[in-house]
Amino acid sequence: MNQKKAVIFDLDQTLLDRTTSLKKFLRWQINFFQLVPTMKKEFFIQRFLELDDNGKIWKDRVYEQLIHEFSITHVSQNTLLASYINDFNKFSCCFQNVENTIIKLKEQGYLIGLISNGRTPFQEHNFYALGLTEFFSSIIVSEAVGLRKPDPAIFLLSCRQLNVSPQDCTFVGDNELADIQGAKAVGMKTIFFHPDPRISSLMADANLHDYATLIETIENL
Repeated sequence: MNQKKAVIFDLDQTLLDRTTSLKKFLRWQINFFQLVPTMKKEFFIQRFLELDDNGKIWKDRVYEQLIHEFSITHVSQNTLLASYINDFNKFSCCFQNVENTIIKLKEQGYLIGLISNGRTPFQEHNFYALGLTEFFSSIIVSEAVGLRKPDPAIFLLSCRQLNVSPQDCTFVGDNELADIQGAKAVGMKTIFFHPDPRISSLMADANLHDYATLIETIENL
């Protein structure tokens, strides 16, 4: 590969299987703090996911509502929030075939970057726990740089850190507005990821449902 090419990823629900990770964490947290009886565990998890709204709502508000709904009196909102911040990363897991694909991308000479909307150092710790850091030449979390996707500036910052032009970048993400529209606006190629083959994007240049086909998808753009 003569000309430097880059692949830049979103984190939550793109590399990190956030829903699976969150369910694993919540089962542990419910047991550890004895939050609800066994019969109510799955309902508690379901309500957390609904209130969380795919990570859009910060967890202080989520726990405040759950404490009210489930009449939890022995553990405070702050204690549960601190546990979420400190312990969630212990349950972080990738989607299937992510690790092998990242290694192959690196072996083929691609530069690899990450842009995540989220809080710092929380998102960094979730990413580090995946064990992929050594393959990434740029890691950007929105709060740390004062920018958020779809702001073009955050995509251009990643390009500067990777020393590539946007036209030589492919962005992989799961959010049509933040990821796909944002990346396309600066001239990047875009791949929409969703593990469910029934869910695709008409806006993205390509769709991805299994990381085993990512390199082929990039080469066909």
